[in-house]
Amino acid sequence: MRLLTSYLPPKIRTAVRFLIVGTTGAVVQTWFFMAALYFLSHPEKGSVLYYVAFGIGYAIEMVPNYLFSNWYTFGTQPDLKNASGFLLARVVNVGVQFGLLPVALAAFPEWRDDYISFAVIFIGGCINYLLCLLFFKKKEETQNPQ
Repeated sequence: MRLLTSYLPPKIRTAVRFLIVGTTGAVVQTWFFMAALYFLSHPEKGSVLYYVAFGIGYAIEMVPNYLFSNWYTFGTQPDLKNASGFLLARVVNVGVQFGLLPVALAAFPEWRDDYISFAVIFIGGCINYLLCLLFFKKKEETQNPQ
């Protein structure tokens, strides 16, 4: 994958890699959300257990997303600065996702659970990308700003 994106201009390359990592994260989050729904005996849409299932998917997906965002998307190493920035971006992101979830459930009650999950994650991911750009900087970019 890195080879395929290495020919792109840096800003576009980062966006494409973020899209790849984000899409993979959305699949992982949705898979664990659907698994949690199964183990929680398919709670009614909008119930507390439905939100718990969505939160389980979100929490599990967070760790690999942070690592791949560092190594693949932004070409950085995990450190305290980008970890704290990532967590801050994720706090905003979880607020966006959990805020959009009831809106999506009300607007599209006939949609399957996985479709609702992907729609909510996509919108949250776009906002998360903009926030992550602030915190994931290569060391040479922060030392020699151009």
